[in-house]
Amino acid sequence: MVAVVVMGIMAGAASQSWRTIMKRDREEELLFRGGQIRDAIALWNKPPKPLPGQAPRQQTRRLNDLKDLLQDPNTPETVRYLRRLYTDPITGKDFDLITDPVRGIVGVKSSSEDPPLKRDNFPDELKAFANKDKYSDWTFDYRLRATSAASGGVVTGLPGGTGRTGGTGGTGGTGGTGGGAFRSH
Repeated sequence: MVAVVVMGIMAGAASQSWRTIMKRDREEELLFRGGQIRDAIALWNKPPKPLPGQAPRQQTRRLNDLKDLLQDPNTPETVRYLRRLYTDPITGKDFDLITDPVRGIVGVKSSSEDPPLKRDNFPDELKAFANKDKYSDWTFDYRLRATSAASGGVVTGLPGGTGRTGGTGGTGGTGGTGGGAFRSH
């Protein structure tokens, strides 16, 4: 009888530990996916380089649908800012959209009201996430930071492989290189 009780206690402890590990993985994946979408929106809003002899122009294209990041409908060639649409790994549903009346979609956030395990030690670009009380407070708004992707150029001829580089880890998904838009010819 004592052995059954001890085994029950050990199984309960292992289950709690497993839940914590899974929650940490989902948090890490949220940081990666939110960052990928934020960087893609930043690239969408980056003014195009002027042609030789032309004055620089300001780009104020409204982003009405995240699907436009998969293939820019405003360009004659295929331009991809994001390789795939991601769902919120915390809820398993679509991200909540952060919108601006002029620019349209400017970011995403989780709809989860659960408290995060991660409370500090965020990378510099995510320092605002420290000590937030719920995942929905983690907003991936491109206007809140100048992204490294926004300063990058356009990558041409990029193969459509899977895996990610420069992400924060996590499980599953395909990723980009974080360096710019992807053009296919």
